[in-house]
Amino acid sequence: MAEDARKDARDLHTAGAAYDPTTALVVVDVQNDFADPRGALYVPGGEEVVPLVNREIDRALGAGALVVCTQDWHPERTPHFQTDGGIWPVHCVAGTWGAELHPGLRAVAGEPIRKGSGGEDGYSAFSVRDPTSGATAPTRLERVLREGGVRRVVVVGLATDYCVAETALDARRLGFEAVVLTEAVRAVNLQPGDGDRAIERMRAAGATII
Repeated sequence: MAEDARKDARDLHTAGAAYDPTTALVVVDVQNDFADPRGALYVPGGEEVVPLVNREIDRALGAGALVVCTQDWHPERTPHFQTDGGIWPVHCVAGTWGAELHPGLRAVAGEPIRKGSGGEDGYSAFSVRDPTSGATAPTRLERVLREGGVRRVVVVGLATDYCVAETALDARRLGFEAVVLTEAVRAVNLQPGDGDRAIERMRAAGATII
């Protein structure tokens, strides 16, 4: 029985992490402000995901899968920031060092999906939310995936309890299979355990957690 359980776990890992042309790897917000200790909103251990994400990029491209990167891309003033009533320090301001993708991240073709450029909360790669009214609007990610024949997304990056979780939850809401690689994500943990709770939310929504 124990050996069968171990085999099932190995099989799930192999199946869950596989790539093919109907799969997209979504690399969430591996940017200087999150992944560099000097960043304005450094995620503890954020730099550790870079080589792991690069490994997944290589595996995905080698299998003919689509790879999409996302970026927070905020104006200087937005209700998203503490300076204007939000909860976050100023971060990932468009055109600044902090908003750039981490220099160690493997370059991929195509323009990144940029979130929050109009001052919105840009948590999910699929949608943005007006921090005042709560109204949501789509990014171009769903269209890119549909046009590419994608049925399944693998989500990696930063941060587990915000942009990774919201991306995976939106993927499930939109009918995509979703896989989250826990070794290639890190959490902000504003409150202790936020990252673990986010993992359970994703699991409850039907995402495969590896």
